[in-house]
Amino acid sequence: MHTSSPARACGIDFGTSNSTVGWWRPACEPLIALEDDQYTLPSVVFFNVEERRPVYGRLALAEYLEGYEGRLMRSLKSLLGSKLLKSETTVLGSAMPFKDILGLFLGTLKQRAETSADRAFDEVVLGRPVFFVDDDPQADKEAADTLAAAAKKIGFKDVSFQYEPIAAAFDYESRIEREERVLIVDIGGGTSDFSLVRLSPERRQIDDRQGDILATSGVHIGGTDFDKQLSLQGVMPLFGYGSRMKSDAPMPTSTHLNLATWHTINAVYAQASLRALQNMRYDIVDPTGIDRLFNLIEQRAGHWLAMQVEQGKIELTEQDRYLIDFARIEAGLQASLTRDGFETAIDPLLERIRSNVSQLPASAGLKHDDIDTVFFTGGSSAIPALRQRIAALLPSARHVEGNRFGSIGSGLAIEAKKRYG
Repeated sequence: MHTSSPARACGIDFGTSNSTVGWWRPACEPLIALEDDQYTLPSVVFFNVEERRPVYGRLALAEYLEGYEGRLMRSLKSLLGSKLLKSETTVLGSAMPFKDILGLFLGTLKQRAETSADRAFDEVVLGRPVFFVDDDPQADKEAADTLAAAAKKIGFKDVSFQYEPIAAAFDYESRIEREERVLIVDIGGGTSDFSLVRLSPERRQIDDRQGDILATSGVHIGGTDFDKQLSLQGVMPLFGYGSRMKSDAPMPTSTHLNLATWHTINAVYAQASLRALQNMRYDIVDPTGIDRLFNLIEQRAGHWLAMQVEQGKIELTEQDRYLIDFARIEAGLQASLTRDGFETAIDPLLERIRSNVSQLPASAGLKHDDIDTVFFTGGSSAIPALRQRIAALLPSARHVEGNRFGSIGSGLAIEAKKRYG
């Protein structure tokens, strides 16, 4: 591995919430600036109807929140492995396949990286979760093939993959001084991925590291799932979730579920969805909540609401309570989110994560005490209850904080240098 000249290839961490591009150069930070001087680009596209153009990242969120007419799409990576991927949607007045929207976003990552680096990239190592889809190898393969095809369509001639937690491991390995057995805990926006790896300064130079990957696993649970549960528990009851019908049955929940899930928010604005709600209103004992829901839908404030909930989740990692002000929907309306309520809401998800991690050492022929270090990366890895569960499983391992949004991109840059020179 020549260390004197910049790498030919780049690494792309296409994330559910944020994306990065890494490019290895001697004595330089590997991440490339993608939006002004920021190295993360939020994985968001806004199709601005007034100016008939797509906008990306922070600018997309800003234009949407400023009230421009258009269509906001976020959590694009969640489309991979979903049934939506084979269908199309209407943007700027015409039908566009979802996989082309994926391609638009990847294309902007490539183009911005090339502008920043002042060179073209023909080869790429793409990060991928251990499983795009749980327990369905065929759907998992289709998701990876779709991503590879999208990357080739935007101009990459050679496309290869590396597991995201393995990439994070290579980033960590660049800083250690002795051999360690490390559990990489990568809690991203859409998936949680775990890898047990053997890392050491001497092994950095080895090209084939397959033997150092002791075990991998993952579950399709991530930050957007935590957002969803926090929304359903702490916010949606204000908008009629759980209301009683005159028949004493609970109000059907599909609108609230769509509103609490990033990539289905647009479905609540559909005429058929609205008609179903209007028909239901007269059968609800107390229509206060559903009337607020109509107000929210009329303002097309679904993504705005989801952003407030996401901010609440982030704040609750540091504090016990967070208030969301819903004055734009109704004067004086607030949601009080608590850390206890949040932890209760996500408890079943945390239990699935804990159970997945607890089986990993045995699958590598190791005991829990054999793990030296837990390396945390990914935006939602900061949730205290999640860390407590993993600490309780591996009490003798030390905890190391990665760059929550940059470890994977940095590791993919190292991998791209190794593979392509």
